[in-house]
Formats: sequence, structure tokens, C-alpha cells
Amino acid sequence: MTFLFDKIIFGPVSSRRLGVSLGINLLPENSKYCNFNCIYCECGWTPNKSAGKVSFHSREKIYEALDAKLLEMSEMLTPPDVLTFAGNGEPTLHPHFAAIIDDTIELRDKYFPNTKIAVLSNASRLHIVSVFEALLKVDYNIQKIDAAYEYTIHRINQPKADFSLSGLVENLKRFRGNVILQTMFLEGEYLGESIDNTSDEHILAWLKIVQDVAPSEVMIYTIARDTPVETLRKVSIEKLNQIAASVQELGIKTQVSS
Repeated sequence: MTFLFDKIIFGPVSSRRLGVSLGINLLPENSKYCNFNCIYCECGWTPNKSAGKVSFHSREKIYEALDAKLLEMSEMLTPPDVLTFAGNGEPTLHPHFAAIIDDTIELRDKYFPNTKIAVLSNASRLHIVSVFEALLKVDYNIQKIDAAYEYTIHRINQPKADFSLSGLVENLKRFRGNVILQTMFLEGEYLGESIDNTSDEHILAWLKIVQDVAPSEVMIYTIARDTPVETLRKVSIEKLNQIAASVQELGIKTQVSS
């Protein structure tokens, strides 16, 4: 069963990849809001665009909620390892994303200077100057790339707007290594077609992208929660470790979660 985050601040939770994570949801609480429609998303399907205006949390409301939670954690002497922008869709879609990053850095420095800030993004809005510059300010700039072929991305991620894999890769290269790549590996069937981004051919093409982007780290993971498509399957830890070994041969740090 998929789910939505019903608060601006959620957790802290134990993250497979980040440790003790305090989540920040910039998106509406009653609906997923994303420009992708990933077949594995724990938040379910992305609704079709409606005529109604999207109601984002205000910058001020987000600041107040985060300030209150960090004060509470400070008084309890329970620092989070990381403040993570995730939630009900793509966080960089918030119109004040860059300013909210600045606010979060201010509050982090006030309460827990050693805590890291992470953004989990689908890398679709890196062409926007304010978004790109804001991502350079965070500790863990985690950008998704789930496939090495445009057709496969359209099957797995189902972008809801114009999408160019070559453009995405070029934007990732602009970070000059100040980026973590995250890839979901999965197998199964969807709409009568096989879904598998773990074939030898695909992995070779994906490794070429990884080499071109030259990230500081690659996060490799597979399905861990319910998905909207019930015919998807986890990839074995053995296969994930094989993929990770190929990344490490490029001299790039790799983290595997299963």
C-alpha cells in the first residue's frame, strides 16, 4: 500500500542510505505533486494536472515547522544525522525552493551545525539557475538517474513533461563531481512489457554515464516498500553488489541498499 506524508516535517526515521533522517516535505499533504510518474514510487501515482491551483506550503510556514522541530530535538539532545528534502513528489518544484534551502542552512547552523542537509531529486530541473545553485549549497545533492536509455526511463520514470536524457546528463556534469547519483534497480513487468535495468547491455551504458558525470558517490538500491505496480520485483543483493563492484572499479565510492 503506497502512502503520502501528512506533515511538513516527518520523522526522524532511520534511512537506509542516510542514517537518522529528519524529513522535510515541501509539497501538498493531500496529493502527490511530481513531474515524474515512477512505477515504483512509494507515494503512488502522480495525479493528472487539474484546473485547480496547487497549494504549496509557504516559505514562512516551513521555516516555523522546522524551527519548532529542531528546537524540540535540541532540548532532547537528539541530533539528526541529516535533514532530508523528500516527501510527496519532487521538492525542487516548490517555487521558493532556493530560499527554503537558505532558511534550512540557517536553522541547521543554529541548532545542529554538524547535521548534513540532503535533497532527493529527479534531476529534471537542473536547468533552472536558482535550483542548480541551491543544490550546490547542500551536503548531499542526490540526483536520480534510473536508466541509461531514454526509452527505459520513459517506461520506469514516465516523465510528464519534455525529457532529454542527454540534457539531463549534461546538467549533471555541470556539478563537477558535487553530486551523488542514485539509481533504483528493478525487474518485472508493466503494461505487458518486461522491465529490467540490470541487463549487461544496460549496465555497460549506465556505467558510461556514471563515468561521464564523475559523481562523488553512487547510491544503488532496489524496491523496499509497496509500489503502485504489483508486478515489480526486488533485485538480489548479489546482483546489486556486482553492479557496485563495477562502479568501484571506476574509482567512485558506492553505497548499496537492498
